[in-house]
Amino acid sequence: MSMSDRDGLIWYDGEMVPWREATTHVLTHTLHYGMGCFEGVRAYHAEQGTAIFALEAHTKRLLDSCKVLGMAIPYNKNQLIDAQIAAVRDNNLDSAYIRPMCFYGSEGMGLRADNLSVHCIVAAWEWGSYLGQEGLEKGIRIKTSSYTRHHPNIAMTKAKANGQYINSMVALGEALKDGYDEALLLDPEGYVAEGSGENIFVVRDGVIYTPETTTALNGITRKTIFKLAADQGLQIIERRFTRDEIYIADEAFFTGTAAEVTPIAELDNRPVGSGSRGPITERLQSDYFDLVHGRNENYLDLLTYIK
Repeated sequence: MSMSDRDGLIWYDGEMVPWREATTHVLTHTLHYGMGCFEGVRAYHAEQGTAIFALEAHTKRLLDSCKVLGMAIPYNKNQLIDAQIAAVRDNNLDSAYIRPMCFYGSEGMGLRADNLSVHCIVAAWEWGSYLGQEGLEKGIRIKTSSYTRHHPNIAMTKAKANGQYINSMVALGEALKDGYDEALLLDPEGYVAEGSGENIFVVRDGVIYTPETTTALNGITRKTIFKLAADQGLQIIERRFTRDEIYIADEAFFTGTAAEVTPIAELDNRPVGSGSRGPITERLQSDYFDLVHGRNENYLDLLTYIK
């Protein structure tokens, strides 16, 4: 089904409009130059009804991204939170992927980007496991990309910016053409950064390691894993490591709003650990799904229920 040809409603600049009418001119500035910010948010069918996970954190990151890029958003955090709730509620979704985005309008062209209006949209639709249900259970095959992740002084890596995802798309496209499920990107100095849209963790001798977020997105799911690991008495160390450390790790997994917690079974034709989902990955994955489905009373504050 085409993303443009659907029933439903999209929040567009403060109003709910029919899905097929949520259109923008072809000379919209962001379409040409990529200057915009977006988020990926999930709503789950939780114990007490449909609930959005980490809604406030995602909304704050959207606002932070726009601030980094110098985009003045005409809506505050509470308005954007209400818009995301409405997008799920008004489309009668039991579970959903939510896409807020802020972009420049069509008032002018050129790199100056002056006198441009900032528009905001929120769409929500049903979207299953990003890397597939089998990937969640058995793990995925990934490949080290020939493309390097952004240098923080070339692309401001703390902004979840539209145009920066060209880097992710070419890396993922390369991996898919070679028969893999995902890509692993290295930073400009050759250390592991992240996947095309995920943070990465590795496990060795019972200790979990994850790269510092200098060149990687400071993921919200990533932060959640830190909390869940602490609950299990597991240690997470943030440090730089190389791809060959993943080859000899006991386990590895990706995290992200879309990917959730996905085991990595293989990197560059080398099995990681046993070549399947490891016990620590499985435990954290189970804890994560308990949290987002409202089964962990310690983290109910991370869920926003749709009324």
